[in-house]
Amino acid sequence: MAGTRITNLQSAAKQPPLVPPPPRSQAMQGGVQLRIKSSQSPGDRLSQSKSMVLQESDLPPKPISRHRRNQSQHNVFGAGGADGSEPLVKGEHLNVAKISDGGKKQRKNWTQMWSVLTSDQLLLYKERQQETSQKPGGKTDVVRLGGAVIEWTTEKSSRKNVFQVTTNTGSEYLLQADSHSTASKWYDAIRKTIDSSTKADGGFPLRRSNSTEYLPRHSSLPGHGSASLSPKQRNPVHRRSINMFGSSKLKHSTSDSADKNGVKNRLKKFIIRRPSMKTLQEKGLIKDRVFGCHLSTLCEREGTTVPRFVQICLDAVEKRGLDADGIYRVSGNLATIQKLRFIVDQEEDLDLDHSQWEDIHVVTGALKMFFRELPEPLFPFRSFQPFVEAIRIKEASHKVQTVKKLIQDLPKPNHDTMKLLFSHLHRVLAFSRKNLMSTQGIGIVFGPTLMWPELDGGNMAVNMVYQNQIVEFILVESRQIFNLDRK
Repeated sequence: MAGTRITNLQSAAKQPPLVPPPPRSQAMQGGVQLRIKSSQSPGDRLSQSKSMVLQESDLPPKPISRHRRNQSQHNVFGAGGADGSEPLVKGEHLNVAKISDGGKKQRKNWTQMWSVLTSDQLLLYKERQQETSQKPGGKTDVVRLGGAVIEWTTEKSSRKNVFQVTTNTGSEYLLQADSHSTASKWYDAIRKTIDSSTKADGGFPLRRSNSTEYLPRHSSLPGHGSASLSPKQRNPVHRRSINMFGSSKLKHSTSDSADKNGVKNRLKKFIIRRPSMKTLQEKGLIKDRVFGCHLSTLCEREGTTVPRFVQICLDAVEKRGLDADGIYRVSGNLATIQKLRFIVDQEEDLDLDHSQWEDIHVVTGALKMFFRELPEPLFPFRSFQPFVEAIRIKEASHKVQTVKKLIQDLPKPNHDTMKLLFSHLHRVLAFSRKNLMSTQGIGIVFGPTLMWPELDGGNMAVNMVYQNQIVEFILVESRQIFNLDRK
């Protein structure tokens, strides 16, 4: 009896196993077939987990569910659209900048991201490998397109081919591609996805961030002109809430505007009550300047025809600087020159024989700065072109007489200051062997310092040539032009 039982067991072991009836889920359309493998290797386990998902070719044609939860669970990158009629855009690198998160402004930071468009959302990855990563949290950002708004923009960025996507929660994304065709392709695909997703769900209202309260959609937003609004929603008062998605900003918008208006009113009152320049000068709070003051105004204030500062500077140079190497050409210490300027503007007693002004190049630098900062140069604007035309004259005596006539017609402060300066420069030339300065060198230094056009409409290089030639010519002919030999 026992032997018979063992024989039956052995024969039963040799027979192939009976095929179990198909499970209940397999009888249903679209069921999942489990394939059991005996191997326990990692590769086999991976194939075992993959075998639990039916391939697309094995599935019978079935429309994708419009429910957002089902849709997010069955998204396939590069698959067809929500209605299966038009393919979606596959993964591609785009430049992305998130400028608002739920209505809260963020610093614009462009990042190249791997972008994938599905049937209802735009997936943004830092790296392409994250698209197929099985690790949780591999997605960098998910832009839900249901109820979103898309539009081209040129104001948010200086880059070309930039369009903006605004979600129904108030998050704003800028997307850009170097190629216009690539940007247009993504723009059209995202716009179609937004339209299909919004229509499928009956239209997404704008929702405040971190809130269940919904906002009316603005009828002027692109892509949503067909949305019907009640007269109350068309009221401009209600439109203010469309650009403000943060609930805290909406709550305090009235108080913030009141504070801004208060600041503006206080500033306006301060500007109205602001004392005039004359009042400040009378109180001694602001003193009349020397540097930057009009030549005629300065001479009138001082009761002379030559500014006092020009006179003492020329006297100092003639006293101890005529034989200085590179006089007027060598620059002095700028900090010391500015200190000298400050003392002069404060109308303090100026003693150029003091040890702090020992460097004669500081004195000459301050003198050149004085002429450069005149509101109108020593050669007035109206006389710039006549002097240029005079220097073009070929005949020497006619040129001298023309230039002499132009100088004589200048205002008294300009004429007397010019005469004093050129007579001084003529004495500088007498020491040319020691100071190594020539008429050409002085013309280069004082040409753009003493004259310049009112409008730089012409060629700057050509104007500079004429400036140098005019100063050089006056310097050479200074005895005849200014009658220096006559007492």
